[in-house]
Amino acid sequence: MKVPLREGMSLPEFGTKDALASLPFVVVGVIGGAVDSRWLDLCDVAVADGDDALERIEANVAEHPITAGTLALLLRGQEGLSVGQSLVAESSAYSVLQSGPEFAAWRAAHPVRTEKDESARVRVDREGDSLLLTLTRPGRLNALDAPMRDALVEALRLAAADPEIARVELRGEGRAFCAGGDLDEFGTRPDPATAHLVRLERSVGRVLSTLQKPVTTYLHGACMGSGIELAAFTDTVVAAQDTKIALPEIGLGLVPGAGGTVSLLRRIGRLRTAWLAFSGCTIDAATAHRWGLVDQLVT
Repeated sequence: MKVPLREGMSLPEFGTKDALASLPFVVVGVIGGAVDSRWLDLCDVAVADGDDALERIEANVAEHPITAGTLALLLRGQEGLSVGQSLVAESSAYSVLQSGPEFAAWRAAHPVRTEKDESARVRVDREGDSLLLTLTRPGRLNALDAPMRDALVEALRLAAADPEIARVELRGEGRAFCAGGDLDEFGTRPDPATAHLVRLERSVGRVLSTLQKPVTTYLHGACMGSGIELAAFTDTVVAAQDTKIALPEIGLGLVPGAGGTVSLLRRIGRLRTAWLAFSGCTIDAATAHRWGLVDQLVT
């Protein structure tokens, strides 16, 4: 449902977030001028009148109505939950969509590549009291797969357990920090229920959120999907000028699945997270810095 929002508009009688909490449709607010901020509480995603992203949002909602409705419900429900509770909610929504027709259509149109990638995933170095973690899959733009996820969890648990480690740095080799999840793995678990439990048991985002030591992530190049979702959990995010950020999952018939509806929500709020997730549009480092998704810019 698209709602033009104009200055001076009065709120509808049902105008509470609770009234919309369980309704499975998307409210797109098209903003023209200054509007009562309470209107924005009733929107799942807000777009300035004339913003090119509006066309992308409308197309994504029309082409993926089940995914879009699920994303709207998920983001509405995250407020007030702990990080752990929010990760459970996100993973549940992600798993449901993996068994749905929109993801199935995407998977059928994108066959899994058969060649194996046996390369190393994460290099672990010590430098004084710092633990340096480097993603080492540059040929795949450091796409996050199960071996990389498990290696990161193991290294972060080492950082948590070792009293001589005071801080952690996270980087990526090659042309990009992390271009997102490895698409060849999507939907390859025996069933979505098993994948849900594995996702929670081996959650990099959960380990990052509970690590009592500062973590700095250095972004460059493509930082899509899980690449920005995990970075947003860390204490400090430093971005090179060539950094490009997006949440493209809706085009796959999925919601963010590496913690993005948790980590980004806490950094940039629901509506900006929704703008990224519903539109699939890319933002640059300067925009990410202005929004608070990035803490520092470097040349």
